[in-house]
Amino acid sequence: MSETADPSATKDLYRETVFLPKTSFPMRGNLPTREPEILARWAETGLDAAIARKDAGRPVFTLHDGPPYANGHLHIGHALNKILKDVINRAHRMAGYAVRYVPGWDCHGLPIEWRIEEQYRKAGRDKDAVPLLDFRAECRAYAQTWLDTQAAEFKRLGVQADWSHRYATMDFASEAAIVGEIGKFLLNGSLYRGLRPVMWSPVEKTALAEAEIEYHDHTSTTIFVAFPFVHDATPGQALEDVSAVIWTTTPWTIPGNRAIAYGPDITYAVVRVDGTVDGAALRDGAKILIAEGLIGAVCEAAGITAHHVLYTLPGSALEGSVAAHPLRGQGYDFEVPLLGGAFVTTDAGTGLVHMAPAHGPDDFVLSRLHGVEVPELVEGDGRYADWVPLFAGTHVFKAADPVCEALAAAMQTANEQDDSPSGLVARASLTHSYPHSWRSRAPIIYRATPQWFIAMDGETELRTHALEALEDVTFVPEQARNRLTSMVAGRPDWCISRQRAWGVPIAVFVEKRSGDVLRDPAVMERIVAAFRAEGADAWYTSPPARFLGEGRNPDDYEQVFDIVDVWFESGSTHAFVLGPDGLHFPADLYLEGSDQHRGWFQASLLESVGTRGVAPFRALVTNGFVLDEQGRKMSKSLGNVVAPQDVNDSLGADILRLWVMNSDTNEDLRIGKEILKQQGELYRRLRNTLRWLLGALDGFTEDERVPYAELPELERWVLHRLGELGGLVARAVETHEWVGVYPALHGFCATDLSAFYFDVRKDALYCDAPNDLKRRAARTVLDHLHRCLCTWLAPVLVFTAEEAWSARFGTAESVHLQDFPDLPTHWHDPVLAERWMSLRAVRRILTTEIEVARREGLIGAALQAAIELPLSEAEAALFAGVDWAELAIVSGVDVLVIPGSASLYLDEAGTGEPHGPPVVRVASGEKCARCWKVLDEVGQHAAHPTLCLRCAGVVESATS
Repeated sequence: MSETADPSATKDLYRETVFLPKTSFPMRGNLPTREPEILARWAETGLDAAIARKDAGRPVFTLHDGPPYANGHLHIGHALNKILKDVINRAHRMAGYAVRYVPGWDCHGLPIEWRIEEQYRKAGRDKDAVPLLDFRAECRAYAQTWLDTQAAEFKRLGVQADWSHRYATMDFASEAAIVGEIGKFLLNGSLYRGLRPVMWSPVEKTALAEAEIEYHDHTSTTIFVAFPFVHDATPGQALEDVSAVIWTTTPWTIPGNRAIAYGPDITYAVVRVDGTVDGAALRDGAKILIAEGLIGAVCEAAGITAHHVLYTLPGSALEGSVAAHPLRGQGYDFEVPLLGGAFVTTDAGTGLVHMAPAHGPDDFVLSRLHGVEVPELVEGDGRYADWVPLFAGTHVFKAADPVCEALAAAMQTANEQDDSPSGLVARASLTHSYPHSWRSRAPIIYRATPQWFIAMDGETELRTHALEALEDVTFVPEQARNRLTSMVAGRPDWCISRQRAWGVPIAVFVEKRSGDVLRDPAVMERIVAAFRAEGADAWYTSPPARFLGEGRNPDDYEQVFDIVDVWFESGSTHAFVLGPDGLHFPADLYLEGSDQHRGWFQASLLESVGTRGVAPFRALVTNGFVLDEQGRKMSKSLGNVVAPQDVNDSLGADILRLWVMNSDTNEDLRIGKEILKQQGELYRRLRNTLRWLLGALDGFTEDERVPYAELPELERWVLHRLGELGGLVARAVETHEWVGVYPALHGFCATDLSAFYFDVRKDALYCDAPNDLKRRAARTVLDHLHRCLCTWLAPVLVFTAEEAWSARFGTAESVHLQDFPDLPTHWHDPVLAERWMSLRAVRRILTTEIEVARREGLIGAALQAAIELPLSEAEAALFAGVDWAELAIVSGVDVLVIPGSASLYLDEAGTGEPHGPPVVRVASGEKCARCWKVLDEVGQHAAHPTLCLRCAGVVESATS
């Protein structure tokens, strides 16, 4: 260097020759602002159309969208489900499939009716005064408003779909297809009208499906009631002057009692009361029949202080015995037969179960089996009918007191007349889990009404065929198989009718004379055609003759106006979405929350098997529910609701998408401010990885690329790791099991790249000459890393991956038009992986010792250090050729091979004592002004005395 040279100019010259990262990709994501800009660019450039063109001719993958309900803003559960679907769709497209994702909506049914009626109530309007078609039009408009709102919110989440061809159950074509599916069950004989107890909402005045039920704690009045025997069929007249005692949690069903069930295999005892507490209902000397194993519990509940068992008898001996209703003489003068029931247990109560066949499935089946009457006592609004003795007009949820008072009075009369006990034995309360409507949050009842059912058994054997179809379905997670199969195996006939106005009518006719449903294909064809042209309103606006055709008198037929259950509608969506336009039937995948085993999954299965003989899906993926950070259900009252719209506005949709894919979606998930903050940190690490890659690849050209065979060992190890991750992604695409994939990608970026590979290679990338093999090799690998990470992250970080791709290749071609890289199989090198696992273990020991030396003040920075590294002969052989100084990022490493020593770093032990640990000392020499290594060679280059020989050569080359 010339003595007159300007030192500052020389310093600037050296700075300019250091190849520091340079990129337009900013450190801060600013996602709430940048994401809408990217969405606008995609719309402007026609990305969806370009994706469709690219997909042409490829094998098809079809994920059929389960329709959310068009009734309010999206909640976090919607976001979870739709993001998971979007990731799977995008991953399949990038794996070489053609994907046409058609989003859909449920638009009919009670929730929307309920909202319109709420508006009426607030406005003081009478719903019954509104013309039916006007009401249906208001429901349609309401659904359309929320459909449009939700579509916009899904798009903001980055969900790619064929939005212009979305489906909705209220579209005319959909309504026609739904009624056509009803017609198929009609014509194959499995649709019938029957009287059965169904879950009924007195508030909403309609039957409900199992999927519309949720369970909450409810406090019920419990009663023990005595029914005196009037006919004893036991040997030896064992039941003379005896009363059967039942226990129930629904006192309001006592007016509907028509039988008592016993367990044939249960041992019963006739117990005589010998003493009671003051105020007890039973008198001394009273004789009651209860299960032997429940004597103690019943006596305690009834206030019986002394008793003895007169005799015992098997349950089977009760066959043919008859009791009287405890309210006999007051309008309840009928026999109450005792019937054997396998469902009777001694888990609680008395071992005798009161049967109200209109208000319980077991009650109904057993009573019907024995020809017992099924009385219809309760109106649709939950009141006893006007002709019900004693309780006419009383609401069933307010009936506990009047029923108990009547039963108590009956018992008092029986005691005064020294008759067998008849009436209330004891009363208490019980808090237990009870079914409620998920809309009104009000308790429901079982109520027998004429409803339309699809038979699960019988000639069509729907249950059997559905269970057989599930054998060929893949479940993720696999344990979900048991849940769905057990539900199908145990469900009753499918009640598909609802007593409401907004929906697709069960468009059938019933002959008034015979009560038979009309099963005529020509009639059904006319109905479907009318619905296709005019929508379901045609059923209400057209005269019946339009559908019945010539030769039938409309006066001879009842036109049914019940609407079909919305679960039947959504279960029918495969019929009008799948099949045409490049969409598979059966679909490759259905994906919904775990509650849909009793909802959409089951309805779709039964509908498809019933009309086509096959399941509509090849695989079922289930996601869990979203809870708050403490594991609580989200509710406005707790103030713990996380709205996806708020996350978009504050953090960005990519953060929400990353949360989904970093979670175990097979289980219930948690979300909250702290969890989202953690996801933000993970996102920043991923973004910084992409940013560093882009900066280090500035100006990269194909001329720099180094063939695999010439790559240094470290670069080949990185490619091996890429191959492993590529296999992980490929398996996830194939199996739909994505749990753990993106945490693995993040771990790779944070641990293998940022904390190791990038750290080690910064010196070569920043300071080596552009044509140096090591630098070119590193940039070759960085190119692979950028392409792999951008495409692998693209299904999740849809906006960030696009930004990182465009920062290098421009906006002319989106990352979402790329395929996952097809990685060479020869990158897989398990022997190399094993060697580098050991090397990194030693490196961790070295960096720990360096950090200790730094804390103790021996050195200020790692490059001021040199290390003495003792190795055994086995270690030296395994680690031959390793540049330890480069690996540990120090200025020098002296390897000392200790003959005969045992190994510290390998499993195999030597014959001698283990060699010592590495020793950190201050490196000798001077600090290079360009690379900052401390080396003895600094000063040996005359023109650049402050540089090491490597840096001097690079500077010479750059300035020549």
